[in-house]
Amino acid sequence: MAGKSQTGRFRQAGLLIQKDARMSAVDLPKEQELVEYRVERILEEANTDTRIVVLVRQDGLLDTFPIWVGAAEGNAIKLALDTMITPRPMSHDLIKSFAEHLNITIQRVVIGDVKSSTYYAMVHVANKGVERTIDARPSDAISLALRAPCPIYITQDVLKRRNTSNLDAWLAKLESKNVSAPEVQET
Repeated sequence: MAGKSQTGRFRQAGLLIQKDARMSAVDLPKEQELVEYRVERILEEANTDTRIVVLVRQDGLLDTFPIWVGAAEGNAIKLALDTMITPRPMSHDLIKSFAEHLNITIQRVVIGDVKSSTYYAMVHVANKGVERTIDARPSDAISLALRAPCPIYITQDVLKRRNTSNLDAWLAKLESKNVSAPEVQET
C-alpha cells in the first residue's frame, strides 16, 4: 500500500489535512475569518528579477495586498490571468488536469499564515465528500486558483499581521506610475 503510507507521511509532515468537506469559513474561529480577494494585475519589480502580484478585495472595499514572487511564478500567474493557452501544458495546467481526471474539486485557496514576511497558503480540494488541505506557496496556489477557477481568500489574522511599514511608500510609488500603460514594452 504505497499510496497509503505516502499519504500518512504527508499528513505527519503537516502537508495534508483531512476534514469533512462540509466545513466552511463559518466554522473558522473569529480571527480566521476569510476575506475574498482577486488578482488585479502583475507588476514587474524594476530593480530585481521579481514580480508583484497585486490582490484586491473582491467586495470592492479599497485594500491592496501585494505579494512578491519570482519571475517564473509571476509569469505563470500572468498567463492564467490573461487566459493565455500555451502550446504545451504548464505545471499548473497539469495539476488542474490531474484534479479533473481524478474527480477532485479545487474549492478555494487560503493565504493563512505569514512568518518573517513570507506568506503561506493552503489549497482546499474535495473528493467524494472528503476535503483535504494541501500546503502550497502562495504563487502556486494563486496560479492554480486562476486556472481552476476558484476563490482566493486571506485570513483576517494574516491581514492584521502583514508588514505594512513599506506599504504606504510602495502604494504611493504605484499610484505615481501610469498603471494603464502596458507592463511589458515590445521592441
